[in-house]
Amino acid sequence: MVAGIIGIAGSVLPGLPGPPVSWLGLMILYFWGSGTNGAGETMSTSFLLIWLAVTVIVCVIDYVVPAYFTRITGGSKAAGKGAIIGLIVGMLVPPVGIILGTLLGAFLAEFLVSRKSGWQSTKSAVGALLGFLFGTGIKLIASGLMMYHIIAYLK
Repeated sequence: MVAGIIGIAGSVLPGLPGPPVSWLGLMILYFWGSGTNGAGETMSTSFLLIWLAVTVIVCVIDYVVPAYFTRITGGSKAAGKGAIIGLIVGMLVPPVGIILGTLLGAFLAEFLVSRKSGWQSTKSAVGALLGFLFGTGIKLIASGLMMYHIIAYLK
């Protein structure tokens, strides 16, 4: 249960690997749990392996998508780095600070480091923010579903 909660938190907070921690919770239940789901079935090996595949895919997508969104909106690597710095600084005032920090960090990096216009910097910042939100969303969905199964198999 704790791994599922940490997994959900890690889906939003940088530095915590959300879905892998949630999957670890499923794995712990598989090896040491004796629970069954609502249908009275114990967790199968294929169920655990499917969630491992989902976890790997979500982690790869989360790594690739923010850079992709930033790139398709004309952003540079500086925008991606600025978004990460802004996200970390923004964690001081969650959740608004996380969103605004990502947006402002990407904007300032594009504007000051890459010397792009205000409009181009804004486009890049929005791309970085959309990439972050998309990545966070898929991690939350995956970790939330794994938490559901953790709770179901604890019965």
